[in-house]
Amino acid sequence: MSETTNSEAAVSAAAIRLWLQKSAEVLAEKRAYLTELDSPIGDADHGNNMDRGFKAVVATLSDKEDVGAVLKAVAMTLISKVGGASGPLYGTFFLDAGKPFAGKAELEPADLVTMFEDGIAGVKKRGRAEPGMKTMLDAQIPAAEALKAAVAEGKSAAEALKAAADAAEEGMKATIPMQAQRGRASYLGERSIDHQDPGATSSYLIIRALADAVAETSQ
Repeated sequence: MSETTNSEAAVSAAAIRLWLQKSAEVLAEKRAYLTELDSPIGDADHGNNMDRGFKAVVATLSDKEDVGAVLKAVAMTLISKVGGASGPLYGTFFLDAGKPFAGKAELEPADLVTMFEDGIAGVKKRGRAEPGMKTMLDAQIPAAEALKAAVAEGKSAAEALKAAADAAEEGMKATIPMQAQRGRASYLGERSIDHQDPGATSSYLIIRALADAVAETSQ
């Protein structure tokens, strides 16, 4: 059982903003890589889209101490700036993830579980997707499950999010042998096998950025 208190484990609005900044940095760094992953099974634009979207997110970040408002602003920016399916799907994730936290200045570890679960529920509904279909959910759902288990064990937010990021990485790699069942990749049938899903990859990078931001602000 962790000895970390609830107060020490809380994730502040500043940590959420740092998460978004770190996401933008890593998505810019991995822009070409994400596009390379998207080239054989998609529109070859995922890296550029995610880089453009998160650059816009950072440009619109304010100093608001309202986590719900911050996440809603992220959602609106991504919906308007990111093309293809990724904009609506990521926008829905952040919009639904932030709804329970309107007016709240910090999140406890259990709130992070709610944030992930609500965001994932939105993505599942909008994308009509389930685990195993070679989508971003294949990284997000293992992350949420690992996060929930770690929080139930009394882990701090930083510890639980590290477990979530590790699980997201495994989920991302697990998309390689899958046959796509959603999006443009699904048109390729068996030819979509042996390719890592770009959406699962960007999801992993964003979840790892959250873990890194919370670890940094918890020190």
